Amino acid sequence: MVQDDESVGLDGVQVEFDDQRVVCDAGVALVATLAERLGIEALAGQRVRLRPDRPGAANVGRKVMALLFAMVLGADSIEDCEVLRAGRTRRLLGGWVPAPSTLGTFLRAFTFGHVRQLDALLGGALERAWEAGAGPGDGRLVIDVDSFVGEVCGDRKQGAAYGSTRVFGYHPLLATRADTRAALHIRLRKGSANTQKGIKRFCEELIARVQRAGASGTVLLRADSGFWNTKVFEVLEKAGWQYSIGVRNNRKVQAAVQAIPEDAWQTIPYPDGGEAQIAETTYSGRRLLVRRTRLLGAQAELFPDWRHFAFVTNRTESITTVEAEHRDHAVVEQVIADLKDQALAHFPSGHYGANGAWTVLAALAHNLLRWTQLLGLPNTTVRAARTMRRRLLAIPGRLTSHARGWTLHLPARWPWHGDYINALNRIRALPTTA
Repeated sequence: MVQDDESVGLDGVQVEFDDQRVVCDAGVALVATLAERLGIEALAGQRVRLRPDRPGAANVGRKVMALLFAMVLGADSIEDCEVLRAGRTRRLLGGWVPAPSTLGTFLRAFTFGHVRQLDALLGGALERAWEAGAGPGDGRLVIDVDSFVGEVCGDRKQGAAYGSTRVFGYHPLLATRADTRAALHIRLRKGSANTQKGIKRFCEELIARVQRAGASGTVLLRADSGFWNTKVFEVLEKAGWQYSIGVRNNRKVQAAVQAIPEDAWQTIPYPDGGEAQIAETTYSGRRLLVRRTRLLGAQAELFPDWRHFAFVTNRTESITTVEAEHRDHAVVEQVIADLKDQALAHFPSGHYGANGAWTVLAALAHNLLRWTQLLGLPNTTVRAARTMRRRLLAIPGRLTSHARGWTLHLPARWPWHGDYINALNRIRALPTTA
């Protein structure tokens, strides 16, 4: 046992960047092991086929893995990928790791069609992860669809523009799994895109992806009023999916709400200082549920009238159950926060195709973190990506060889060493997908 309870005196410590055996963020071996079991690198080589004449088209699998590992560690720019080349990190991650300049050339080789190939990679990885035990099987699956604004700086970003929020950036579409916070589908759009742009095609692709991945139970899709679209309703109904989607408070909706008898409203729990009630009616032949809220007491002078929030659904359960579960749609914001806290804090390239590829890879990197916890530490609280990185990935280490074997030395007394070893053992026990 090393005695380390006495101060060394910081001013007297000499600093040298000379240790060739150090692995920065050595905990990434956990995610790398899962990626190996799922065969992500080989799958990327199969699904992504850049034209041979395009610069950066070679070694697709290794380049995809380098970007994924950097994103898992919190990279939000191409330059951040350089951290994988420090010390013996690249040896731990399988050998050659491309330089950031090479990765930038690789990303700029992507067109819209090639980004769709990355979509296929995301879908294929989802199928393998669900087959390994991360899927819902024949259980219930709840999906949340939303869009968000990815802010950028500078006017040289192709496709970046001002939208309804008056924030300069891009406007991606996102579909997430409510219970595990995994990203099921994502699509980069121009910043000026309307919220509904491409939503019908997006839902069709989402339905096909979830079916291929093996979900055989009841599926519920939730969304806010930005996605209120009769064609989307028809697509979901044809697929046999349930949905609860918000509606805008236009004149026809207001008229339907005003026609609800006063004695039909049911009071539901609400924080002190306010009151909430729910009721239902029909709108265009579909079930319309309405929640209304108002303030009580002294604060009521600010908003003395009822404020109404309505959504359309094809569910047949009780109004209290359906309304409460629809409000849980807000969990999608946690996934958006995670994505913005890592790779999607920025869209690093001036090329739209490169940023589209970066966006899909960011979703896959996010999923690798989610699956690492789901498969390695089952039945534990879903943690934010930042917490997962701090506890299981951002661990300094040294990679040494002895007697023809390799040992990764991690810090003694690491607070979460038990979780790390348990997760590593469970993931190593998974079968390797060819």
